[in-house]
Amino acid sequence: MVRYRRNLLPGGTFFFTVTLDDRRSSALIDHVDKLRGAFRVARTERPFTIDAIVILPDHLHAIITLPDADADFSGRWRRIKSLFTRQLTASGVPVSRNHRGEFALWQRRFWEHTVRDDADFKRCADYIHFNPVRHRLVASPSDWPYSSLHRYIRTGVLPADWGGASEVSGSFGERGD
Repeated sequence: MVRYRRNLLPGGTFFFTVTLDDRRSSALIDHVDKLRGAFRVARTERPFTIDAIVILPDHLHAIITLPDADADFSGRWRRIKSLFTRQLTASGVPVSRNHRGEFALWQRRFWEHTVRDDADFKRCADYIHFNPVRHRLVASPSDWPYSSLHRYIRTGVLPADWGGASEVSGSFGERGD
């Protein structure tokens, strides 16, 4: 049996890739209001900071910083996934079940990377913000509505034309990386 090892660093900053089980689904953007609601509830219950995020049809990427003395990012993802799934089913969206009778909306695990320093943070944030272009969803990162890039532009961290002619590379837990 494979043994998964997570870097449980209290107060750490982490990059995540979280994916739906059905990679053809568009549930995350079709029901983005419910996903945002799940994040809000989870953040109220167990605080964390969303430093950067992009929501794509079938997966999302996020950089999250945990509070000091807290390393439980798995519990937070479990709560976000559960809240989103419950909100979908309560609104009548059909969600299949697995052989154990559990909802099968999300992949069971997620990919995580501990952000090591400012350069690593920038690399991960750039990857997040460029991801909709990488997946050929838009021609320019600023054209994708479900991205923290808009906050970065609004606060002057990045220019409005950021990523227009560049490519961002790296291995971030996605197919093809």
